[in-house]
Amino acid sequence: MIHIEETLRLYARGYFLMDNGEGLRWYRSRVHALIPLDSSFHIPRSLRRALNSGWFESRINADFVGTLQGCALEHGETWISEELKQVYLELHWAGYAHSFETWVEGQLAGGILGIALGGAFIGESMFYRVPEASKVAMVRLVEHLRAQGFELFDAQAQNPHLKRFGAYEVAEREFLHRLRQAVRKPVSFTG
Repeated sequence: MIHIEETLRLYARGYFLMDNGEGLRWYRSRVHALIPLDSSFHIPRSLRRALNSGWFESRINADFVGTLQGCALEHGETWISEELKQVYLELHWAGYAHSFETWVEGQLAGGILGIALGGAFIGESMFYRVPEASKVAMVRLVEHLRAQGFELFDAQAQNPHLKRFGAYEVAEREFLHRLRQAVRKPVSFTG
């Protein structure tokens, strides 16, 4: 059984939960991918049309469960087990886990699931049902985090998709230093 207080304490120390098929385990990475919250965040030119179309609407926590399900189903054999879903739900009910969603014509189109601790946002997973929906969510989430005063957006692992936005890797020591500073900052994800 995972306790909320202990879970938050471990996230604040750089650990993350994953289910590798043998139950929930805590992991820590030697390298973290960070999404820049400054001017080095890059919006791919191909995405600008979708952003300016007015087609996508952004919402926060409007369908946390739907976003959690979308993230769990996005990757086929998922690391988001039923037990981990329950942890995310409990973190959500306690005000720490959030979904940043994109909607099209009243339907959930995509989104990002993450945990907010002070001025740190730890991205856990993302999904889309409509092309570009998760990318639009990424851009709008970065805008939101900036507006709220967040200092750190941890994407955990680098991939080509995140690299297009300017994501960069830092060693564990630097990450932990930044994380310690960010979690002390008194900001709110939902405003």
